[in-house]
Amino acid sequence: MGKIQKFIGKLKPEVSSNLKVVVLCVVTATTFWLLNALNKDDYTTIVKQPVSFAFDQSEFMPVEPLPDQISIEINGNGWDLLRKYFNFQSNPFVINLEDPSKTNFVLSRNLERELAETLTPTRLVGILQDTIRFKIDKIISRKITVEPDTTENLLSENFRFASPISVDPTQITVRGPVSKIQELGGKWKVDLGEQNINQNFLKLIPLSVPRHLRDFLTLDEESVMISFEVVEFIGIKKNIELQKAFFPANVKVEPETNSVAMSYLIDERKVSDFEKLDLKAIISYNSRNREDSTVSVMLNTTPSYLEQVIFDPPTFKLIYE
Repeated sequence: MGKIQKFIGKLKPEVSSNLKVVVLCVVTATTFWLLNALNKDDYTTIVKQPVSFAFDQSEFMPVEPLPDQISIEINGNGWDLLRKYFNFQSNPFVINLEDPSKTNFVLSRNLERELAETLTPTRLVGILQDTIRFKIDKIISRKITVEPDTTENLLSENFRFASPISVDPTQITVRGPVSKIQELGGKWKVDLGEQNINQNFLKLIPLSVPRHLRDFLTLDEESVMISFEVVEFIGIKKNIELQKAFFPANVKVEPETNSVAMSYLIDERKVSDFEKLDLKAIISYNSRNREDSTVSVMLNTTPSYLEQVIFDPPTFKLIYE
């Protein structure tokens, strides 16, 4: 508008005066035409109708955003359609749901009569979509098992669990929509909040709902007590006697030796018990590898408190004479 005024200001006075008259006539004619057009009936247009859903929110909960508008075709006076198009004084149309958990849609044709009554003085031609879809679940309470997260780096290197993990309470009550509770798979993972643990553990762990579920789930319990014992496995290396078993007289091994080096990890509580064992390294001809003519070293007894047993050398070459 400022540019037009500058342009008019540069013109000669008589030309400027004539141009102002022309502009005024155009604006006046346009205004009269628009007002006359809006006063006419029998216009048809497509508008967005705001909608809302009414249901018992103490029993049901949406698990996806609900539609907030639908596309409808209406007929009527120009002024009425203009107001409707820009949602002037337009209240949401309420869709009542008795049990929304039984279905995930409502047929548009079932809403047309009630919706038409709210649109007066305009007339409803039709709702453009056949169905209005939603996802609303029933709210339930369910007991699920607490499971400590024992994944990466929970214990320090060479430390092992020396007792079962104790959880108190073993189950907690979760309340929320059915589908979100089912996503948990019947287990509630609890992060212990520590890594590289190297001593007995006893801690009250606060419970919190994961960020992506906070809008849906609530917990009855606030915390759980978790405890367990740990033990260190000690690394030891020693030489032990080597014995042959079931070897024919014409078969020897290379290298020839009467002992091998053995390294292993052992439960620190069982060191004295292990020392009392009559340990021997065994190479059995019956366990030979026929493809490469080698035989592997085995321990004559392997208690459960022993781990990562390694022999040096681990195998011997068979020599046939």
